[in-house]
Amino acid sequence: MAATKRVAIIGLGVTGLSCVTFFRQKGINVTVFDTRLVPPGQDKLDASTKLVIGPLSAPLLCEFDTLVVSPGIAISTLAINAAIEAGVEVIGDIELFARELNTAQYQHAKLITITGSNGKSTVTSLLGEMAADAHVNAGMGGNIGVPALDLLSPDKTLYILELSSFQLETTESLNATISTILNVSEDHLDRYVSYQAYSQAKHKIYAQSKTVLINRDDPLTFTDKQPQISFGFDQQQYGLIQQQGEHYLSVDQQPLLNCTALKLSGKHNWMNALAAIALGKQVDLPMSSMLETLQSYSGLKHRCEFVKEVNGVRWINDSKATNIGATQAALLGLSDTISGKVHIILGGDGKGADFTELAPVLTEIKGQIVCFGQDAKLIALQHPDALIVNNLEQAVQHINQYAVAGDLVLLTPACASLDMYKNFMARGDHFIELVNALVGEV
Repeated sequence: MAATKRVAIIGLGVTGLSCVTFFRQKGINVTVFDTRLVPPGQDKLDASTKLVIGPLSAPLLCEFDTLVVSPGIAISTLAINAAIEAGVEVIGDIELFARELNTAQYQHAKLITITGSNGKSTVTSLLGEMAADAHVNAGMGGNIGVPALDLLSPDKTLYILELSSFQLETTESLNATISTILNVSEDHLDRYVSYQAYSQAKHKIYAQSKTVLINRDDPLTFTDKQPQISFGFDQQQYGLIQQQGEHYLSVDQQPLLNCTALKLSGKHNWMNALAAIALGKQVDLPMSSMLETLQSYSGLKHRCEFVKEVNGVRWINDSKATNIGATQAALLGLSDTISGKVHIILGGDGKGADFTELAPVLTEIKGQIVCFGQDAKLIALQHPDALIVNNLEQAVQHINQYAVAGDLVLLTPACASLDMYKNFMARGDHFIELVNALVGEV
């Protein structure tokens, strides 16, 4: 990008700051626009960077050659749309990253790109752990953790990016080694005109990849793009097989790992594991390192996170399940994945949700169903054996009396936490504290 070009960064925060740093390193001065009165990161700007605060001005934006728009800002915003119509280039930080990665300095590096409605953060972080175990110098980030531009370094041989549909809207040049859409379900319909428009934004990832990975169980991930590989619940390619009544992760019907060896719980996480293996294989991560990582990886904080095993009972923290859909995903088929019973803790502020939607998955639960918090009574109505307690501590103590070796206990509230906690993280941290205080048999 020529130094004479005028560049505007739309939106500050961590992504905007990474863009400012990127251009400064190239000797290009930029102007930053932010509609917030006190933009986060403002104190980290140097004096040479102009900051414009307030509503976006179409005539002002049209004076620039390139707008680098943060993913949280819709490109359909009137001022940005006017700039597009005036011929101004509108891109995002991921497009800047892609263009840089396509230069000679980075030609040796491989790139994995991951999107999807659910599971993308787990798969991305899991691959980061797999690469670390294999002593591969990898950069992991994007929509999770570190902004993509801050990952760039000539000594890295692998990049692993989680990408949102918002980021993909302004990206054309990824040229990934392999990409995947893990799944597609309704989301962000406040930003897109239709479900189809949201899905189409996800599908932009395939056109920018040499090989694609699809989910055999989700037709919305399908594409005509070749070459392609796939993962799913059946025995094809990366899939599941049964031997002596137990499930194994497999490739081409050959067993890789008994699913009971995973710290990650639930069938949805079996799929995340398969996706990670398939992606890692395409960038030459050793299978031994990937399988080793799967047996030690306890999950993202507060997302079906393995906490501890006490007297043969596994305790799982899914405090981030702040809505019914997240809890349904965690519970669906969960009882089939363990030898014992599943016990669950639900409750909090349901934000007016219809808890009758939980009833079908609760019928699968053969263990204790314990409810607490503001909407405990409404949730308890969905199962005849549900018990109401006063707080999370009572819930943990009650289940600890009944759970036996082989059982699994899951905090998956289906509710926000603000009735009793500062946020879902504080709720999850309290749960971890309570579980760690449980005493195992000597």
